[in-house]
Amino acid sequence: MHDKRTTPDWIEELRPGEIFVFGSNLEGMHGGGAARLACSRFGARWGQGVGLQGRSYAIPTMHGGTERIAPYVDAFIDFARRNPQLRFLVTEIGCGIAGFTPEQMAPLFARAREVENICLPARFRAVLERL
Repeated sequence: MHDKRTTPDWIEELRPGEIFVFGSNLEGMHGGGAARLACSRFGARWGQGVGLQGRSYAIPTMHGGTERIAPYVDAFIDFARRNPQLRFLVTEIGCGIAGFTPEQMAPLFARAREVENICLPARFRAVLERL
């Protein structure tokens, strides 16, 4: 059971107004993991590695350490704040193919706790609760 601010562990379909937030690469080559799902089911565009596309939002995670990912996470949080009519389901961004851990990625989303329309994965929320 998930509360309204926790992203489900597995997402196969979206309700109206929901956006699937996934980790990408800057080139937008959505070949695996959540990126592949975003491309095949939620309108992510091949060749677009950043931002809103269809019913998904890409945050690049494959181009360096967390300090290089942070500006893209900040831009996403600002975007979500400006679009309160949408509900953003953040997946465990960076914790698959990119090779980061929730302990490394979750702190980037600390500001998201203040934004009512952003849902975070349970493991990110657990890390943030310990901070």
